[in-house]
Amino acid sequence: MKRTNHFVSGIAAIAVIFLFAQCSGKTEKKAPEASVGTIGTSNMKIAYVEIDTLLTQYNFWNDLNEAMMKKEENIRATLNQKARELDAEAQDFQRKLQNNAFVSRDRAEQEHARISKKQQDLQELQTRLSNELAAENQKNSLQLRDSINSFLKIYNKTKGYSMIISNTGFDNLLYADSAYNITKEIVEGLNVRYTSASKK
Repeated sequence: MKRTNHFVSGIAAIAVIFLFAQCSGKTEKKAPEASVGTIGTSNMKIAYVEIDTLLTQYNFWNDLNEAMMKKEENIRATLNQKARELDAEAQDFQRKLQNNAFVSRDRAEQEHARISKKQQDLQELQTRLSNELAAENQKNSLQLRDSINSFLKIYNKTKGYSMIISNTGFDNLLYADSAYNITKEIVEGLNVRYTSASKK
Protein backbone atom coordinates (compact mmCIF):
# COMPACT_ATOMS: atom_id res chain seq x y z
CA MET A 1 0.00 0.00 0.00
CA LYS A 2 1.26 3.45 -0.88
CA ARG A 3 0.13 5.20 2.29
CA THR A 4 2.97 7.68 2.46
CA ASN A 5 2.64 8.68 -1.19
CA HIS A 6 -1.05 9.53 -0.71
CA PHE A 7 -0.28 11.82 2.20
CA VAL A 8 2.69 13.51 0.53
CA SER A 9 0.68 14.09 -2.65
CA GLY A 10 -2.21 15.42 -0.61
CA ILE A 11 -0.08 17.90 1.28
CA ALA A 12 1.68 19.07 -1.90
CA ALA A 13 -1.66 19.62 -3.62
CA ILE A 14 -2.98 21.58 -0.67
CA ALA A 15 0.12 23.77 -0.60
CA VAL A 16 -0.58 24.73 -4.21
CA ILE A 17 -4.21 25.49 -3.32
CA PHE A 18 -3.08 27.83 -0.55
CA LEU A 19 -0.86 29.80 -2.88
CA PHE A 20 -3.50 30.12 -5.58
CA ALA A 21 -6.15 31.01 -3.00
CA GLN A 22 -4.00 33.90 -1.90
CA CYS A 23 -3.50 35.10 -5.47
CA SER A 24 -7.24 35.55 -5.77
CA GLY A 25 -7.57 37.12 -2.34
CA LYS A 26 -6.77 40.73 -3.11
CA THR A 27 -8.58 43.78 -1.83
CA GLU A 28 -9.46 46.60 -4.16
CA LYS A 29 -10.68 50.12 -3.56
CA LYS A 30 -12.16 52.23 -6.34
CA ALA A 31 -9.90 54.97 -7.57
CA PRO A 32 -11.11 58.57 -7.27
CA GLU A 33 -13.44 59.73 -10.05
CA ALA A 34 -10.77 61.97 -11.56
CA SER A 35 -8.42 59.06 -12.24
CA VAL A 36 -10.91 56.56 -13.68
CA GLY A 37 -9.86 55.61 -17.20
CA THR A 38 -6.68 57.66 -17.00
CA ILE A 39 -3.50 55.81 -17.89
CA GLY A 40 -0.39 56.61 -15.88
CA THR A 41 -2.23 58.76 -13.34
CA SER A 42 -0.37 59.50 -10.12
CA ASN A 43 -3.60 59.31 -8.12
CA MET A 44 -3.62 55.49 -8.10
CA LYS A 45 -2.02 53.92 -5.02
CA ILE A 46 -0.78 50.35 -5.46
CA ALA A 47 0.98 48.04 -3.02
CA TYR A 48 1.89 44.36 -2.97
CA VAL A 49 2.19 41.58 -0.42
CA GLU A 50 4.67 38.70 -0.72
CA ILE A 51 2.50 35.68 0.02
CA ASP A 52 5.44 33.31 0.59
CA THR A 53 6.79 35.58 3.34
CA LEU A 54 3.35 36.12 4.81
CA LEU A 55 2.69 32.38 5.06
CA THR A 56 5.94 31.75 6.94
CA GLN A 57 5.42 34.62 9.40
CA TYR A 58 1.66 34.63 10.04
CA ASN A 59 1.17 32.94 13.44
CA PHE A 60 -2.39 31.84 12.66
CA TRP A 61 -1.20 29.95 9.57
CA ASN A 62 1.76 28.44 11.43
CA ASP A 63 -0.56 27.18 14.19
CA LEU A 64 -2.91 25.64 11.61
CA ASN A 65 0.03 23.96 9.88
CA GLU A 66 1.38 22.55 13.13
CA ALA A 67 -2.02 21.12 14.06
CA MET A 68 -2.36 19.55 10.61
CA MET A 69 1.11 18.01 10.79
CA LYS A 70 0.26 16.40 14.14
CA LYS A 71 -3.00 15.07 12.71
CA GLU A 72 -1.19 13.68 9.67
CA GLU A 73 1.40 11.98 11.90
CA ASN A 74 -1.37 10.40 13.99
CA ILE A 75 -3.15 9.15 10.88
CA ARG A 76 0.07 7.72 9.45
CA ALA A 77 0.88 6.00 12.76
CA THR A 78 -2.61 4.48 12.95
CA LEU A 79 -2.49 3.18 9.38
CA ASN A 80 1.04 1.82 9.77
CA GLN A 81 0.08 -0.02 12.96
CA LYS A 82 -2.98 -1.59 11.33
CA ALA A 83 -0.92 -2.52 8.24
CA ARG A 84 1.71 -4.25 10.40
CA GLU A 85 -0.98 -6.23 12.21
CA LEU A 86 -2.56 -7.22 8.91
CA ASP A 87 0.79 -8.29 7.44
CA ALA A 88 1.46 -10.45 10.51
CA GLU A 89 -1.93 -12.12 10.17
CA ALA A 90 -1.41 -12.71 6.45
CA GLN A 91 2.01 -14.28 7.07
CA ASP A 92 0.54 -16.46 9.82
CA PHE A 93 -2.20 -17.59 7.43
CA GLN A 94 0.35 -18.50 4.73
CA ARG A 95 2.44 -20.45 7.25
CA LYS A 96 -0.59 -22.44 8.46
CA LEU A 97 -1.70 -23.06 4.88
CA GLN A 98 1.72 -24.41 3.88
CA ASN A 99 1.83 -26.65 6.98
CA ASN A 100 -1.74 -27.94 6.49
CA ALA A 101 -2.62 -26.55 9.93
CA PHE A 102 -6.26 -25.86 9.13
CA VAL A 103 -8.75 -28.54 10.17
CA SER A 104 -10.64 -28.19 6.88
CA ARG A 105 -10.62 -26.40 3.56
CA ASP A 106 -13.69 -24.42 4.65
CA ARG A 107 -11.83 -23.15 7.72
CA ALA A 108 -8.90 -22.02 5.56
CA GLU A 109 -11.26 -20.21 3.17
CA GLN A 110 -12.99 -18.50 6.09
CA GLU A 111 -9.66 -17.24 7.42
CA HIS A 112 -8.63 -16.06 3.96
CA ALA A 113 -11.94 -14.20 3.57
CA ARG A 114 -11.50 -12.59 7.00
CA ILE A 115 -8.01 -11.32 6.14
CA SER A 116 -9.16 -10.08 2.73
CA LYS A 117 -12.02 -8.18 4.39
CA LYS A 118 -9.59 -6.67 6.87
CA GLN A 119 -7.36 -5.52 4.00
CA GLN A 120 -10.33 -3.94 2.23
CA ASP A 121 -11.40 -2.20 5.46
CA LEU A 122 -7.88 -0.82 5.88
CA GLN A 123 -7.87 0.56 2.33
CA GLU A 124 -11.25 2.18 2.93
CA LEU A 125 -10.01 3.68 6.20
CA GLN A 126 -6.94 5.08 4.45
CA THR A 127 -9.12 6.66 1.75
CA ARG A 128 -11.54 8.12 4.29
CA LEU A 129 -8.80 9.59 6.49
CA SER A 130 -6.98 11.01 3.46
CA ASN A 131 -10.19 12.66 2.25
CA GLU A 132 -10.88 14.08 5.70
CA LEU A 133 -7.36 15.49 5.84
CA ALA A 134 -7.71 17.07 2.39
CA ALA A 135 -11.10 18.56 3.35
CA GLU A 136 -9.65 20.06 6.52
CA ASN A 137 -6.72 21.49 4.58
CA GLN A 138 -9.14 23.11 2.15
CA LYS A 139 -11.14 24.52 5.05
CA ASN A 140 -7.92 25.93 6.53
CA SER A 141 -6.99 27.59 3.24
CA LEU A 142 -10.41 29.28 3.11
CA GLN A 143 -9.99 30.46 6.71
CA LEU A 144 -6.57 31.86 5.83
CA ARG A 145 -7.91 33.71 2.78
CA ASP A 146 -10.88 35.11 4.72
CA SER A 147 -8.62 36.18 7.56
CA ILE A 148 -6.28 38.08 5.22
CA ASN A 149 -9.09 39.63 3.17
CA SER A 150 -11.05 40.83 6.20
CA PHE A 151 -7.90 42.36 7.67
CA LEU A 152 -7.02 44.11 4.40
CA LYS A 153 -10.47 45.72 4.25
CA ILE A 154 -9.94 47.23 7.69
CA TYR A 155 -6.30 48.10 7.00
CA ASN A 156 -7.12 49.84 3.73
CA LYS A 157 -9.73 52.15 5.27
CA THR A 158 -6.89 54.34 6.52
CA LYS A 159 -4.29 53.54 3.84
CA GLY A 160 -6.48 54.21 0.80
CA TYR A 161 -4.80 51.88 -1.68
CA SER A 162 -6.50 51.52 -5.05
CA MET A 163 -5.11 48.02 -5.38
CA ILE A 164 -3.22 45.53 -3.20
CA ILE A 165 -1.59 42.78 -5.25
CA SER A 166 -0.55 39.36 -4.00
CA ASN A 167 2.81 38.10 -5.19
CA THR A 168 4.08 34.52 -5.06
CA GLY A 169 7.66 34.20 -6.24
CA PHE A 170 7.65 35.47 -9.83
CA ASP A 171 4.16 34.23 -10.68
CA ASN A 172 2.37 37.59 -10.71
CA LEU A 173 4.86 40.37 -10.25
CA LEU A 174 8.04 40.40 -12.30
CA TYR A 175 9.33 43.67 -10.88
CA ALA A 176 8.22 46.24 -8.30
CA ASP A 177 9.96 48.89 -6.27
CA SER A 178 10.33 47.61 -2.70
CA ALA A 179 8.76 50.88 -1.50
CA TYR A 180 5.42 49.37 -2.54
CA ASN A 181 6.00 46.21 -0.48
CA ILE A 182 3.66 46.27 2.53
CA THR A 183 4.21 42.64 3.56
CA LYS A 184 5.80 43.51 6.92
CA GLU A 185 2.93 45.83 7.88
CA ILE A 186 0.34 43.23 6.92
CA VAL A 187 2.08 40.40 8.81
CA GLU A 188 2.46 42.55 11.93
CA GLY A 189 -1.18 43.65 11.78
CA LEU A 190 -2.43 40.10 11.23
CA ASN A 191 -0.37 38.75 14.11
CA VAL A 192 -1.54 41.49 16.49
CA ARG A 193 -5.16 40.77 15.58
CA TYR A 194 -4.64 36.99 15.90
CA THR A 195 -2.96 37.35 19.32
CA SER A 196 -5.77 39.61 20.54
CA ALA A 197 -8.42 37.18 19.32
CA SER A 198 -6.60 34.24 20.98
CA LYS A 199 -6.71 35.96 24.39
CA LYS A 200 -10.50 36.34 24.32
